[in-house]
Amino acid sequence: MPTAKKAATIDELTALFSKATLTVAGDHRGLTMADLRGLRRGVAGANAEVHVVKNTLGRRAATAANREAMLELLTGPSALVLGFGDQVEAAKALTEYLRTSRLAFALRGAELDGKVLSADALNSLAALPPRAVLLAQVLGTMQAPVAGLATVLNEVIAGFARVIDARAKQLAAA
Repeated sequence: MPTAKKAATIDELTALFSKATLTVAGDHRGLTMADLRGLRRGVAGANAEVHVVKNTLGRRAATAANREAMLELLTGPSALVLGFGDQVEAAKALTEYLRTSRLAFALRGAELDGKVLSADALNSLAALPPRAVLLAQVLGTMQAPVAGLATVLNEVIAGFARVIDARAKQLAAA
């Protein structure tokens, strides 16, 4: 039976896991408190938080939040980056901060929609364009054939109008 403090921690982590859209796990060995503070500030703009967790409490919270995929990421000293908004934005903010700060934060992987992503897959996710750009690209792709058809149909009508105009000018000249 966990103590009251551990039970409160499990409840807090369960609530965080339930709200999180992306959870990234990494090894925090070798990081100072200043490094962790910088990491927290680096991802805060992307609506993400950093939490250092005990694996046993994290496993209990993941099970309670129906996030069983997290269980395989909670090995060794664990620091979790929990994103609560756009998954790509959180992954982008984390990888960008790690790249610029050269922080020795070893990514283990991430949990996204009940699936475990490797560190390479997380980097690929971070390389995606923002959601608004992706939506614009999809809409542009969907609109292109319709715009082409409208142009072709408009050209047929315009050609017919030019023939009528030329015939009217021919009759007026004669």
